[in-house]
Amino acid sequence: MAPLQDSVKKLIEAKTFANVATLMKDGSPHVTQTWVDHDGDVILINTFEGSQKHKNAVRDPRIALDVCDPTSPYNMASIRGRVKEITRDGADEQIDRMAKKYLGQDKYQMRQPGMIRVLIKIEAMHVVPPFTDTRRSNARDSQ
Repeated sequence: MAPLQDSVKKLIEAKTFANVATLMKDGSPHVTQTWVDHDGDVILINTFEGSQKHKNAVRDPRIALDVCDPTSPYNMASIRGRVKEITRDGADEQIDRMAKKYLGQDKYQMRQPGMIRVLIKIEAMHVVPPFTDTRRSNARDSQ
């Protein structure tokens, strides 16, 4: 597992969104914009059980995301990782914290009857922190 640098944690802690890529059954990418959080070096994505993102993460643990500062698009981090765990534990409380962060509301107001929230816990395998020159690593990766 790759640690999340302080600059990446700071970006996640701000009111930023993540573009999360999971893999469909046929291998094609599925990308959604979502709220993002972290617990130490573990990235947290909250979704509902049965969503496409959830189904993809259950079937294939490979996942990637970027987190981009909306006020400065070059202030972004790119992360490739694996789903470490998918759990209901703490998901309702975490979505309330995200509603406070993103909407200024104490409780998540878009709950639907029968909708079960889950936390997708991601361990980073490769992290590119903000303002990193990747030209050398890109040339090496393409060989």
